Amino acid sequence: MTRAQKKAIAALLLVFVLAACNRSPEARRDRYMAKGKELLQKHDYSRAILQFRSAAQAMPKDPEVYYQLSQAYLAAGDIKMSITALRKTLEFNPKHGPARLRMAQFLAMASDPKFVEEARRELQKILEESPQDVEALHSLGFTELKLGQAEDAMQHLARAAALAPQDLMVAISMAEAKLRQNDVAGAEEILRKAAQASPKSADAVGVLGRFYSSQNRWTEAEQAFQRAAALEPESGWALFSLGSVQNRLGKKREAEQTFQRLSALSIPAYKPTHALFLFQEGRRDEAIREFEKLANENPDDRGIRTYLVAAYHAVNRGSDAEKLLTAALKRNPKDSEALLQRAELFIAAGKYAPAEGDLNEVLRFRPDWAEVHYFLAKLHQARGELRIYRDELSKALQLNAGLLPVRLEAAQALLANQEASAALALLDQAPDFQKKLTSWMVQRNWAFWMLGDMANMRKGIDAGLAQEALPDLWIQDGLWNLHAGKFAAAQASLEKALHINPEDVRALQALAQIYQAQKQNQTALQKIKEYASQRPNSAPVQEFLGTLLLANGDRQQARAAFDRAKTADPKYARADFLLAEIDVLDGKLDDAKRRIEAVLASGQSATTAHLWLGNLAAMQGDSKAALAHFREVVASDPANAQALNNYAYLLAEVGNEPTEALKYAQKAKELAPEDPEYSDTLGWILYRKGLYPLAISELERAAATGKNAVWKYHLAMAYAKAGDAARSQAALKAALKMNPSLPEAKMAQDLVSALAR
Repeated sequence: MTRAQKKAIAALLLVFVLAACNRSPEARRDRYMAKGKELLQKHDYSRAILQFRSAAQAMPKDPEVYYQLSQAYLAAGDIKMSITALRKTLEFNPKHGPARLRMAQFLAMASDPKFVEEARRELQKILEESPQDVEALHSLGFTELKLGQAEDAMQHLARAAALAPQDLMVAISMAEAKLRQNDVAGAEEILRKAAQASPKSADAVGVLGRFYSSQNRWTEAEQAFQRAAALEPESGWALFSLGSVQNRLGKKREAEQTFQRLSALSIPAYKPTHALFLFQEGRRDEAIREFEKLANENPDDRGIRTYLVAAYHAVNRGSDAEKLLTAALKRNPKDSEALLQRAELFIAAGKYAPAEGDLNEVLRFRPDWAEVHYFLAKLHQARGELRIYRDELSKALQLNAGLLPVRLEAAQALLANQEASAALALLDQAPDFQKKLTSWMVQRNWAFWMLGDMANMRKGIDAGLAQEALPDLWIQDGLWNLHAGKFAAAQASLEKALHINPEDVRALQALAQIYQAQKQNQTALQKIKEYASQRPNSAPVQEFLGTLLLANGDRQQARAAFDRAKTADPKYARADFLLAEIDVLDGKLDDAKRRIEAVLASGQSATTAHLWLGNLAAMQGDSKAALAHFREVVASDPANAQALNNYAYLLAEVGNEPTEALKYAQKAKELAPEDPEYSDTLGWILYRKGLYPLAISELERAAATGKNAVWKYHLAMAYAKAGDAARSQAALKAALKMNPSLPEAKMAQDLVSALAR
């Protein structure tokens, strides 16, 4: 073999050796780790996670790989997976210092004091091994603060500050410790020194600004945020904070200029801020033009589109919002957010069938999305399908237990169904951190009120008021005192609720109850009149007064109150329906009809308006018009039990289509099985079809209530057709005693007489 051949073989062997090295698990791990760290520094978290996971596949028992994976998950905001990776790190190396520290920090963030105490013990062990570890000292101080050990916390934070005098996070924690000790001046001094120690740090000055804001020292806060914005002119948070404080100080022109600067930045999240400012200032047309401009410039920005949809909806431009979303769906038929938003618009407009279509389409793409189940719940609520409404709320919570607004609404729905124990159990399943929120306490207090658990309600009221003086809490306090017979205290609490929200009719109702409990009904009415006279421009208050007057038989003054409600808010359709009710009571059916037709023409409450017009047409003997209106309601709201019932009855009687009518009557009965009117309609249609035994079963349920002579005549005829002479005569006798002048009386008498012959 020649020397050249030997060299060639040696070179080839070297290539094979190097290739083998590159294929080794260690080499692959190192390559993936290096790439992962590089991507992590570039904030490309999802790709960094993939690299670290590949490194873990190469070396499944390497603790450092899992630690880096944990860091990547944390940066991406996935706390659960970050903790899982940390546990793997500690499984393979229980002494891994950074992993121990990070795990202790996670434990310190928990709501359960047992975990926080465990974090404190672990941090103390870490410091025994590394007394100069600034991050461990800071974490221990934070943990002790959470445990209420402010003095110990200050000692550890002071040591951390001495070791790292420019560490802003340590300064923030020390200031928080001072505030826990009610040492506001001490907290300010710490933050001022932190800002002086880093004179070119916008973050340090900004922290001082936020401190001033928390103390309602708005002028000093403005000055601090101005310095922060000067240090970092492209800082979104600094400009946003400055604009917010200027707005709070009433410096509208300066605030607008700041928000214009903020919107001009290249940061997408801040693009809509100037338009939002304009909208909040009542300059809605300007705001919408700016939202439209932003939407045209950024057609794929769903956040901007959402703002524009909300703005259109707020100014009753629902058709424009619908067009915007339809255009988005033409570009991308799988745009779940657009489908969900359009469904919400459809529900608000009473277009239930297309809303259901959009929501079902979303379910195809995202069956586990909690929000779609929430809007399905709202759809079924609008249709009156309350059982399905509650079921969909439960599904939403099963998919995302952290949705507090959904939990509160689900509890409220249970309370409305007189299921207080179930509502309380549902609320108690909330995550621990939510149980510290006043909104959770408020709903829980309502459950205690319904259960009559006044002791726990009292505790809940006191805990809530210690945090926030919400109108609901003052109303609950008023009701609690009313129940205890403490009328003066009850009145004082309810007046506080009305001071916060003068249009809260629940507080007015409770005030009336105070006088009614003392047998002072006229005084109650007079007090509500006096209150309403001070708020002539409040539609809800005027409506409440009118309802109270109507209940007292004073139609004239009730009409005047409803007229004032309508004047206060021309779009207040509830006043129109109440005025129509008085028109009907006064025998002015044409006036009622014209009033409801005006509501329908305005595009408001279309389903309710058609239902009203159907009933009015039936009263006036215009069965054809009544059928048309009920058909409209059934088409748009297939779960409207009253419309289904009325439509079925007329379809059988006037349209002579009992077979077609039967399915609508059965649906109405299914939706409201206890309603005797629906039992009568179903029974009468079964009678018309010759199904007498089935008819008798339904008609007996209706007649048993004794409320309506017609139902008894129907039952008498069904008995007669079934050949039961004795029961037909008894039912006829009872009906004639109630009202012998009805058209059904002769029909029933003829049938019963024929049977007797």
